[in-house]
Amino acid sequence: MEIPEKLREVLKKDGVVAIATLGEDGPHMVNTWNSYVRLTTDGRMLIPAGYMQQTEANVAFNPEVLVTLGSSKVPGKNGPGTGFLVKGTAAFVTSGPDFDALKATFGWMRATLVVTIRTATQTL
Repeated sequence: MEIPEKLREVLKKDGVVAIATLGEDGPHMVNTWNSYVRLTTDGRMLIPAGYMQQTEANVAFNPEVLVTLGSSKVPGKNGPGTGFLVKGTAAFVTSGPDFDALKATFGWMRATLVVTIRTATQTL
């Protein structure tokens, strides 16, 4: 999937990312920072995971994820600030190139959450 340029802009600014998963016990959300997310050339998001144990358990049960992110510093559709809703599938990896790509920067991480983006919709 082609990642919108506006989404790339958002990830370069301060902001929070919310990751929603659905497991056997129901929905769960976890947060991270825009500055932690890396985009790959083939349309995936790489997110360092320190804890995220419930998120990992949910992804093992159901790999569908929703991710929201935004920044007040990027102009949106109707004024200052914009946001995105990303829909995709996720997996946790603890070795290999996707893991290595983040581990050098985020020494504290235990895994990489890899989100394969299906859609990225600007919401603001």
